[in-house]
Amino acid sequence: MDERSKVFSALADCILVGGAYKATKYINEKLTVKATRKRFKGKIPRNERRIEIMFTVGDPNYEERAFIKKAKKAGEPFPVKKIQAKWLKVRIVGLP
Repeated sequence: MDERSKVFSALADCILVGGAYKATKYINEKLTVKATRKRFKGKIPRNERRIEIMFTVGDPNYEERAFIKKAKKAGEPFPVKKIQAKWLKVRIVGLP
């Protein structure tokens, strides 16, 4: 299995199994690979039978550049080992 396909499968696994809506892998300071699950009005439909994942390979955006700056300041070597994931905010109704 090629190194690139391992990155794509790890990102898809983070979304499908882990439940995240966005997963980012930092390859180096100028290259990131992202996987994003398609949402509707900011929510993931419960009764959906298909899952659409969009992969993006390219330069880091503003938020990712800020993370890279913090990682370099902390002395983190590239490629960053961990995948950065984002989850939806869940609001629990009925709790005081």
